Amino acid sequence: MSARPITLFTGQWADMPLATLAGKAAEWGYDGLELACWGDHFDVLRATEEDGYAAGQRDLLTSHGLEVHAIANHLVGQAVCDPIDARHQLILPERVWGDGDPEAVRRRAAAEMSRTAAAAAALGVPVVNGFTGSSIWAAAYAFPPHPPGFVEAGFADFTDRWSPILDAFAAADVKFALEVHPTEIAFDAASAARAVEAVAGHAAFGFNYDPSHLAYQGVDYVGFILEFADRIHHAHMKDVWWSDTARRSGVFGGHLDFGHAERGWDFRSIGRGRVNFEEILRALDRVGYAGPLSIEWEDSGMDREHGAREACERLRAMTFPPSATAFDAAFS
Repeated sequence: MSARPITLFTGQWADMPLATLAGKAAEWGYDGLELACWGDHFDVLRATEEDGYAAGQRDLLTSHGLEVHAIANHLVGQAVCDPIDARHQLILPERVWGDGDPEAVRRRAAAEMSRTAAAAAALGVPVVNGFTGSSIWAAAYAFPPHPPGFVEAGFADFTDRWSPILDAFAAADVKFALEVHPTEIAFDAASAARAVEAVAGHAAFGFNYDPSHLAYQGVDYVGFILEFADRIHHAHMKDVWWSDTARRSGVFGGHLDFGHAERGWDFRSIGRGRVNFEEILRALDRVGYAGPLSIEWEDSGMDREHGAREACERLRAMTFPPSATAFDAAFS
C-alpha cells in the first residue's frame, strides 16, 4: 500500500456491477473503492432499512482485498438547491423525483441526503462526498446585473436547505464533503469561503478536493489546499488539460461535448493533463491530510479500463510517505 490508500471512484462505472468492478479494480492495483450511491454500488435506502446490506457491500470489497473510506451521493445532492427541470429526472432515483414538483423534489432530495449520513455510518465510513446544487449558478455571469441581495439570497437558500442536513451528518458523526465544481454553490476558492460562512462554519461541512475543476478556471488549486486545510475531508485525483493558445471555445466550453476537438479544455487521465500533482501531494502532506487519494477517471479519448490501470500506476509512482524529520537533522 502507498503512503495513502489509492481508491477508485465508482461513479463513472455505475453501468458495471460492483462485483465485476471490484475484481477489476483489485487487479488494476487499487487499495479500495469510493462507492457511488447509484447503480448497484451502494443503495442508501437499503443501507438504512435492510439489516446486513451495508456489511454485505463491505464484505464484497474485502473479498477482493479492497477497502472503502467514503461514499458519494452527488446526483441527489444536486437537487437540494437547484431549480429543478427535466434534466434532474435523468439522474435522480424515482423515490426522489416522485411527481416532479420542483419544491417537493428539493425536499425529498434533502431528506435523502440526511439519510445518506446514516447510510455512511452503517457502512462505517466517515465521509460522504457530493454536490449541493445552487439556485444562483445560472447567474454566475452577472448580466443582466444582479438586483441588490440576489447573490445573498442564493447563499441564504443554501443555508436554509443544507443546515438541517449538516445537523444530520453531525448526529451521525459523518462529514459532508462538497466537491467544489461549476454548478454548485461553491465553484472556486472565493465561493467556497462564502459557503463555509453561510453555514456558520458547521463542523460537518467541508470539501472533496478536486484540482481538475479549479485549474482550468485559473484558480490556485494548490493554494486551495492551504486555505481550507482543516476542511479537506477527501481528495479526488483527476487531471485536466487546457489550451495555452486561443481556441474557438474557452472556459465555458462553447456547448461542445467533452472530447470535442474545438474545446479549450478537457478532462484527461492522470499525467496527461496540466495539473501539477507533485505540488498537490506535497501540499496535502503539509496540511496533514491522511485520507485516500481517490481517482475519478475521466478521459473522453482513452479506453477507461486502460486508463484506470494507468492512472493507478502513475499516481502510486508519484506518492511517497512524508518525512518525519528534517533532512539535515543528522548533521547536528
